[in-house]
Amino acid sequence: MEQKDVLQAMRHDHAAELKLAASRLDGTAKHTQIIASPVLSEMTGHTILLKPENLQVTGSFKIRGAYNKIASLTDEELERGIVTASAGNHAQGVAYAARERGAKATILMPEITPPLKVDATKAYGADVVLHGEVFDEAAAYAIELSQNEGMTYVPPFDDYAVLCGQGTIGMEILEDVPNVTDVVVPLGGGGLGAGVALAIKTFRPDVRVIGAIPEGSPAWRKSLDAGRVMAADKVVTSAEGVAVRRPGDLTFALLNEFLDDLVEVSERDINEMILLMLEKHKMVVEAAGAVSLAALEHLNLRSRKFAEAEGDHVVVPIMSGGNIDTVTIGAVIQKGMIARGRIMNFEVELPDTPGQLVKVATILAKARANVIALDHDQFKANGHYTNSVALGVTVETNGPEPTRQVLQMMREAGYTPKRIY
Repeated sequence: MEQKDVLQAMRHDHAAELKLAASRLDGTAKHTQIIASPVLSEMTGHTILLKPENLQVTGSFKIRGAYNKIASLTDEELERGIVTASAGNHAQGVAYAARERGAKATILMPEITPPLKVDATKAYGADVVLHGEVFDEAAAYAIELSQNEGMTYVPPFDDYAVLCGQGTIGMEILEDVPNVTDVVVPLGGGGLGAGVALAIKTFRPDVRVIGAIPEGSPAWRKSLDAGRVMAADKVVTSAEGVAVRRPGDLTFALLNEFLDDLVEVSERDINEMILLMLEKHKMVVEAAGAVSLAALEHLNLRSRKFAEAEGDHVVVPIMSGGNIDTVTIGAVIQKGMIARGRIMNFEVELPDTPGQLVKVATILAKARANVIALDHDQFKANGHYTNSVALGVTVETNGPEPTRQVLQMMREAGYTPKRIY
């Protein structure tokens, strides 16, 4: 976005535009209801209230910005068609909104986009084209198509109408949680964060807005530290919805002014929160949507403004989406259980004599460890010339302490187990 366009957007009557967006979305986007989280409140020592945009129409917050933008177009613009680029959620939002407005939509998606999101986008009637390894490459091609074929390009984040649509989330939070002190929002291109921050600071400037990013997606950290938009050299994260190399120009301008702090989280943090939501809240949250949840445990240590604020904290993390495929869910569950110490793999060498496997199985049964897999390999053992056998064991337990007991009981029986994970 050119500087003159950024400056023009910054001069808008933000309160009026946000209210207009809310009126356009009335009856289209859900007013997602706040959900209290006793488990996260106990874990963090603060009152945690969830904003579940994973329960939104199309499964993410993106319907808000897409619909607000498309609702602002003229009949002539709608007739020429709509084109956009997205890692998935914006694609579904644009496809849904275009269908509702009777316009044809062409969606460019990175080749890494999960099949679930591709199929869901097609289901809303859009034409889907897979192009490029990351969002930025898909976006460049979408802009090229817009210029060559006269279609209206609907940006996923760097657009004032789009981010005002996302800002309605902030308005709902202020309405539903009048005593809110902190809102935590995941940052990718910045449309959600900028929209929410704009709404919060327009109507309640005392409420803190804290951004959350994966460690492997450092563009926002680099940009905010430098005071200007900076591209990341590379982006490596499972949270493809926030895997953006370069923040938007308008979103940066707004967040540089309104964002109170930024917290980075690990891939392990993200996986654990996806699993926790499944177990404790029976909700599916995609990796990008879990980034804000992953930041909660780190606010005291990684956010100086949060830690120094007096009084009780009432924190609302925004769960931005829930579009995740079943294969990914399975992998996340396994990684999360490993991280929690509930799944363990160890190797042990056994004498190559009858009954050794039974002895190991008896120990595991006494430890109440559920066997997931056994790998009995006579040729893998270091001492195979002295009649040893290598045994690989994967078990599920109730947590870190029962896992340690398994290893201790193996040692007490005369074995030397080596934990792999």
